[in-house]
Amino acid sequence: GGRGPLQLSQLSYSVLEEVDKGSVVGNLAKDLNIELKDLEYRDLRVLPGHSKNYFGVDLKTGALYVGERIDREELCPGLIKCSLNVEAMLSNPVHLHRLEVNVVDINDNAPFFRENLRILNISESSSSGERYLLPMAKDTDTGSNSIKSYRLSQNEHFSLDVQSGDDQGVSADLVLQKALDREKQSVINLVITAFDGGKPNKSGTLKIHVNIIDFNDNTPIFSQTLYKAQVNENAPPQTSILTIYASDLDEGINGEVAYSFIERGDFNPGQLFSINSQTGEITVKGKLDFEKNSAYDIRIQAKDEGMPSRSVHGKVLVEIIDVNDNIPETIITSLMSPVKENAQLGTVVALVTVTDKDGGRNGLTHCKILGSVPFKLKLNYKNYYSLIVDGPLDREHASEYSVTIIASDEGSPPLSSTSVIVVHVSDVNDNAPRFPDPVISVYVKENSPAGATIYTISAVDPDTDDNAKVSYTLLGIVSKSTPISSVVTINSVTGDIVSQQSFNFEEVKTFQIKVKATDYGVPPLSSNVTVNLFILDENDNSPGILAPYSEHGSVNSENIPYSAEAGYFVAKIRAVDADSGYNALLSYHISEPKGTNLFRIGTSTGEIRTKRRMSDNDLKTHPLVVLSVINLVLTAFDGGKPHKSGTLKIVVNIMDVNDNTPIFSQTLYKAQVNENAPPQTSILTISASDLDEGINGEVVYSFIERGNFNPEQLFSMNSQTGEITVKGELDFEKNPAYDIRVHARDKGMPSRSVHGKVLLEVIDVNDNIPEIIITSLMSPVKEDAQLGTVVARVTLNDKDGGSNGLTNGKILGSVPFKLKLNYNNYYSLIVDGPLDRENASEYSVTIIASDEGSPPLSSTSVIAVHVSDVNDNAPRFPDPVISVYVKENSPAGATIYTISAVDPDTDDNAKVSYTLLGIVSKSTPISSVVTINSVTGEIVSQQSFNFEEVKTFQIKVKATDEGVPPLSSNVTVNVFILDENDNSPGILAPYSEHGSVNSENIPYSAEVGYFVAKIRAVDADSGYNALLSFHISEPKGTNLFRIGTSTGEIRTKRRMSDNDLKTHPLVVLVCDNGEPSLTATVSIDVVVVENTGDLQTQLRHVPLKEDSFSTLNLYLLIAIASVSVIFLLSLISLIAVKCHRTDNSFSRYSAPMITTHPDGSWSYSKSTQQYDVCFSSDTLKSDVVVFPPQFPPVDGELIIAFKYFVYMSLSDFLSSKKPFNGANVYIVVYTLKTL
Repeated sequence: GGRGPLQLSQLSYSVLEEVDKGSVVGNLAKDLNIELKDLEYRDLRVLPGHSKNYFGVDLKTGALYVGERIDREELCPGLIKCSLNVEAMLSNPVHLHRLEVNVVDINDNAPFFRENLRILNISESSSSGERYLLPMAKDTDTGSNSIKSYRLSQNEHFSLDVQSGDDQGVSADLVLQKALDREKQSVINLVITAFDGGKPNKSGTLKIHVNIIDFNDNTPIFSQTLYKAQVNENAPPQTSILTIYASDLDEGINGEVAYSFIERGDFNPGQLFSINSQTGEITVKGKLDFEKNSAYDIRIQAKDEGMPSRSVHGKVLVEIIDVNDNIPETIITSLMSPVKENAQLGTVVALVTVTDKDGGRNGLTHCKILGSVPFKLKLNYKNYYSLIVDGPLDREHASEYSVTIIASDEGSPPLSSTSVIVVHVSDVNDNAPRFPDPVISVYVKENSPAGATIYTISAVDPDTDDNAKVSYTLLGIVSKSTPISSVVTINSVTGDIVSQQSFNFEEVKTFQIKVKATDYGVPPLSSNVTVNLFILDENDNSPGILAPYSEHGSVNSENIPYSAEAGYFVAKIRAVDADSGYNALLSYHISEPKGTNLFRIGTSTGEIRTKRRMSDNDLKTHPLVVLSVINLVLTAFDGGKPHKSGTLKIVVNIMDVNDNTPIFSQTLYKAQVNENAPPQTSILTISASDLDEGINGEVVYSFIERGNFNPEQLFSMNSQTGEITVKGELDFEKNPAYDIRVHARDKGMPSRSVHGKVLLEVIDVNDNIPEIIITSLMSPVKEDAQLGTVVARVTLNDKDGGSNGLTNGKILGSVPFKLKLNYNNYYSLIVDGPLDRENASEYSVTIIASDEGSPPLSSTSVIAVHVSDVNDNAPRFPDPVISVYVKENSPAGATIYTISAVDPDTDDNAKVSYTLLGIVSKSTPISSVVTINSVTGEIVSQQSFNFEEVKTFQIKVKATDEGVPPLSSNVTVNVFILDENDNSPGILAPYSEHGSVNSENIPYSAEVGYFVAKIRAVDADSGYNALLSFHISEPKGTNLFRIGTSTGEIRTKRRMSDNDLKTHPLVVLVCDNGEPSLTATVSIDVVVVENTGDLQTQLRHVPLKEDSFSTLNLYLLIAIASVSVIFLLSLISLIAVKCHRTDNSFSRYSAPMITTHPDGSWSYSKSTQQYDVCFSSDTLKSDVVVFPPQFPPVDGELIIAFKYFVYMSLSDFLSSKKPFNGANVYIVVYTLKTL
């Protein structure tokens, strides 16, 4: 139907704060006169008027209930009346009803103080009765629940004065009752407690820390009445002697003590000693001398800093300790220096005297030489020594020795001093002059002028003075006709070898001389050296042109055809040079008329060839000039005979003057730069060139300030490179372009400069990212929220303008929310898909806002939307059916299993409680068998179970959560009792009589394997606990019998012998397979008889005729027929049941297996069941052993197999027509009982 007109009305309710969620406030349906059946159609709901949904409506009952925790103090802080205004809305038609819910205060808040600790500072001189203001406590509750009284903790100094009645409420003052003494108690800790008027009342506390401020009422006290100390004489200044100490019980400046000396008579301690006024440390100040004064009596004073101050006097006795404070003194007399290097051993060099001003042992001295020197000290008398030569001397090796003499006394500790004597060694002529090499090579340029020094020879003599002076002479001749003096001479003092002529390399290339060096010693010593002189070639010969072009000054002619190709051979120029080496290495160059460029010449070969083909424009005759180039040196010759020459290299440098102005590479420079470009961003580089060189060509760049615009505020220029970079902040909106004037100036004197222009355009960039503003976030959102529910308001804002300021918003990723555009940049975040708290309890909704700038900028904001839980999940068990296995005989009260169900909801919706359902049987309630802990799920047995009585039972457990409304689920628990080995095997007839000895006869002629007897036993347990084994014990050394471990058949192992006993007592032990194993025994005497007649006689006691068909046989046939009928009916029932079973039920059991054992027994096994059927060819000895299944049900196949075995056994018995005995009867009876 359509929406009717909107109608309004108002209702009032009251509710206590802090009531539980779900508490009913009132019947809204009744108050609005709405039928309960119409609530869902009218869609009655409460619209939230706050950030929380405090109220909801139950559409089944129409009750207005509390949906969220209501805290009056949070909603209406400080107000007497508190109410919540919400709206109830009805649809079809639409009605709005305003609801006023008055929140009634309860005493749920304790009083509190705004501070946890208040510190008070009170002087110990304060008088009793003084008052101190305390802070007031606050209580957010109102009325009778507000603060009513205060209480002070127990103490002996303070009391509390409580005041009430004013508008500010109840207050309290702290009052001093007893005088304070800081030295006894410096701090008092109190606790004031504020109580409200609620029932029961609540309280809050404040700790009061009272600091007792000190008053100077105590005099300092020295730690000792007399201080004693010792100090060494000659102790250096600042040496610590002792530290005095005085304590003052006061604190602060009242307890701070200052120390000082007291001057008494003529003695002022401050002349020799110093005292630290703060620490009391006494140190040495002057020079202490034990010989002058051996002790000092010093008076001291300690005074506090209080007002007025208090002081005390004390005494210090300082004892001076004598020390060994004079070092030995070494005196050198009669020093003989220098000493000749050939001095004999024992030669006296000096006299040494050692003295010490100290007395006693401190004045006794010893003397010795340190290190290794060719000298030693020889004691003459007491402290008098001689320094004598003790080894060979060599002046050339060591011209002087520093002899270190150490003198030490015998003081404690000993003192020592050192003295160094410098002994010089004089020379004797014991070394001849030495040349550096035995042969010396000297190189002389040809054409060098006569009289030039061609080499300076030198010999070294390690001696000194005249012994080291060397003179030089020449030895030998150049040739027989040429004396050495006509070629070279030598300066006897300097060793300069001087040429006596100019040498020509082309005539003489080398010659040899000898030089002798002699010293001036007595006697003189000498040595010789050989000198090889090599003449070096100079470029003193011009190249000579060889024939046919050698005629000087003539013009030579060569003909070439007009059709000559490029590379055509024209001529070959040959030249030689009389010099050698590089001076004779020639190169060829060609010169032809300008513009021709027709020929080329090989620089090393001299071959002239054409470079190209001839043309009509070429001359008919081509004059060529060929140069043979060499390095030339300008030489000046004199007019002497022979003449001499000298050379000079001339370099002409052209000096620059500053005659050029710098020129910019462009008349106008243009560049662009982005706004907000960071500092140091390079914009462009201007360049100006200057043709001058040096500093005249070095250009410096700078800005020119024009009007109010100073470019240096925004830009920076490198004065050397001309690079312009960003310096300040550029903003396109403030200025889109800048006209900058630049200046280029050289460094010449005077300098020259030029002006230029730079136009910088500022490029607008999208430099503001969109801003995302989240408002009115509703979180958490219930997981059953409808599509379109508004979660939050989103506003996008971009400071840029134009397309840079246009924004778009979208959500990243896949979330059940979407953005809905309201207007321009205003969006709503709404629910766009189903919410499931169990799948996702929180969503991080990433909103990306991007503008339309180029490149676009974007920003992201993440809204965390929490999803609150509703009870939409029932508890879940891990499996629909749980199997529990319990050992029989386990004690009552034991936990047999802990069941657990999981509820994916949270809080109360996830809290699970457990209960038991159903009964064990009509007469047995479930509570008498097991109970369950409703919280933990522990299933506890209430009795001890017996497997032989109860093998299994079934219970159901219900798990219920605490949600509104609650949800639950059930699970089936199958409890299986596990068998314990608590029953011993039982021996069956005819050997079952306890304690009796049974007897069996066998013939003497019995073969190996002769059947003696069969022991039958049963075990009330099941499974392996009922699996029996048989063991035999016979007299030692007999070894005549054996028993089947599974059949119990006793047979012979060998034939009889004459040595065997006539009677063989046997003990048969029957063991089960349990843990621990239980046993039973039976005794049998086996009697050996001579013939088989005695054996047959034993069987005649059976009162039945072998061939007769007795009444018992008739009964037996009737029983078999009845059993067969029952078997057929059971088989049909089992087939019907199995047709309804699921595949899973069949999979629990495996296929049956029938196994034949060597001893003649059959084993039928299926899953955990095992039935053993044991029989032999002798029907009298046959038996059936049954191991019943541990767990039901019994399959039809098992019954078929088992009955088949029984049928075959009985058929064999009937066909044998043998009489019954006890064993036969037992077979039938046990078979019927089992079936």
